[in-house]
Amino acid sequence: MPQTNTHLIWDLPVRLFHWSFALTMLGAWYTSGEEGEYIEYHMQLGYLALGLLVFRVCWGFIGPKHARFTHFVPSPVKLFHYLKSIRQGTASPSPGHNPLGSLMVLAMITLVSLQAISGLFISDDVFSSGPYYGSLDTETEKLMNTLHHNVFNYIWLSIGLHLLAIGYYWRVKKQNLVVPMITGKKSAPEVSAEDGISSSRLLLACVVVIATAAFVYWLVVLNAPEITEYYY
Repeated sequence: MPQTNTHLIWDLPVRLFHWSFALTMLGAWYTSGEEGEYIEYHMQLGYLALGLLVFRVCWGFIGPKHARFTHFVPSPVKLFHYLKSIRQGTASPSPGHNPLGSLMVLAMITLVSLQAISGLFISDDVFSSGPYYGSLDTETEKLMNTLHHNVFNYIWLSIGLHLLAIGYYWRVKKQNLVVPMITGKKSAPEVSAEDGISSSRLLLACVVVIATAAFVYWLVVLNAPEITEYYY
């Protein structure tokens, strides 16, 4: 029985980021209960989310081609032509993210960045406070608090749209988007050899992970201002 050739499209760091990001969002939701029982875990997950975002932004500039923003972020003209091709039924499969998927990636990065960064500046006045709580004026802290308690609704909306898109591609277009994000590979009928990448650049990814971890530690521990008020 002949085997179908496959080509590596999604590098391992992008795949690990994708699934770690999904689990982090799920954990952040679960630990955000009003009772504050898991607030310390919630804060740690927030720092993890921030680290994942910093890594992904860095990887978007130096990673393999399908991970790079310059490769998949669409121009307005490209987005217009893609939407037109969808309407006409002539849209061709994209090796990496299609233009609409690219916008979803950017939306998620923006929303979770707002969520994670705003969490650094707020307090629940009972159990805990972010490392930078008290360093802003009252109005800005109120804004941060509003963002932190409302942006997650839009994150869930984005996740829902993402899942609907996966379902649409699976049921209507007969394309499985989940398996390639696990294996990193797509079959030759879907992508050409030129679309593939030669490696995942794991050594470079390790360097970026170490640098990212050091930056987040500096941000939330070493650089945080002294806290003079404690909440119990």
